[in-house]
Amino acid sequence: MTLFFKFDFNAICQIVLEQTLNDNDIKFKTVGFGEIELLNKISKDQQDKLETALSKYHIEVVENQKSILVQKIKDTINDMVFNEDTTVNVKSSVYLSDTLGHSYGYLSNLFSEVTYTSIENFIILQKIEFAKQLIIKQDLSLTEIAFRLNYSSVAHLSTQFKNTTGITPSAFQRIISKRRAFNQENN
Repeated sequence: MTLFFKFDFNAICQIVLEQTLNDNDIKFKTVGFGEIELLNKISKDQQDKLETALSKYHIEVVENQKSILVQKIKDTINDMVFNEDTTVNVKSSVYLSDTLGHSYGYLSNLFSEVTYTSIENFIILQKIEFAKQLIIKQDLSLTEIAFRLNYSSVAHLSTQFKNTTGITPSAFQRIISKRRAFNQENN
């Protein structure tokens, strides 16, 4: 039997972070997604224990300013793409600039310098990942998915999906449908 899950990356990460901080008796205040303010000074030993505890979830403390801003760019993009409450109908470059308070040129250059990929490529990867989740978990048409992800057309979504995954979203839908049918027959 195969089970499919729907989950919110941001909520899961926030819960893991808060639980780990509480488990290590670290007093904190949540400032924003992926950003906390320590209410008391912690020792080097406490920080090492915290980093070790978080590393098993692949969460790491970001310490230099460039890496912090790149992480904020990624978090903003993920919020823009994955958060169903956020309907962003402006260009991603405008959204990122407005949200993070820096020119898009600066953000783009910094992102490329640190990650060796472009913001545009990262956005495409996130959108395609979300499109796959929508195909798996929800009964939406490709037109609805394209609209939800702010694509200009299903053709545009299909082109990016195929360039990223190697198959069309229609083929991906058929694979998922066949897998579900197979699992239902065998249960």
